Amino acid sequence: MPAGLKQSSSIVSIGFSVDETAPNTFNQASVDLNLSPLDREVFVVLSVNLDPFTPDAVAATDTKVESSLTTTSQTNVQNLSNSNCLAASANFIKAGGFVDGGVAFQSLGSETPPSNLDYIGIIATNDFFIQVKGTGNLAARGMDGKLYGYRAVATADIYAALVQSEVLSA
Repeated sequence: MPAGLKQSSSIVSIGFSVDETAPNTFNQASVDLNLSPLDREVFVVLSVNLDPFTPDAVAATDTKVESSLTTTSQTNVQNLSNSNCLAASANFIKAGGFVDGGVAFQSLGSETPPSNLDYIGIIATNDFFIQVKGTGNLAARGMDGKLYGYRAVATADIYAALVQSEVLSA
């Protein structure tokens, strides 16, 4: 358990989904955690699973579907080098001049690291954000996912520091 926090719920899973509004366009959705700021409630993230849709197989065209989950609003899909990004995942089809097909690849940064971490992130504000963007696809694509964690109550000084850090890093 992180210092200054007291677990106030059992582990919960929160499912989510986001779809592009048109092919190959960035789209973001907000998922409300219903946290109580008056009670200094935060969400401790234990694991994230992102499942971007399969990209279209287009002759002689590289295609992909990228997705991410962040603690703050973004203007594009993020990668794990962004301090607000808790998970990122992408599916690729590399056509490389093939007329009738290509080779599929998957890039994962979406699973909990294989270690003894107590948690992978803390969400101090009331929501988190999910992003998706396709490239080279003929139809709109999307992403489904699940966030695992628990609610916790923070001490006043820890809560203030977490909220300020999250808001200022946006």
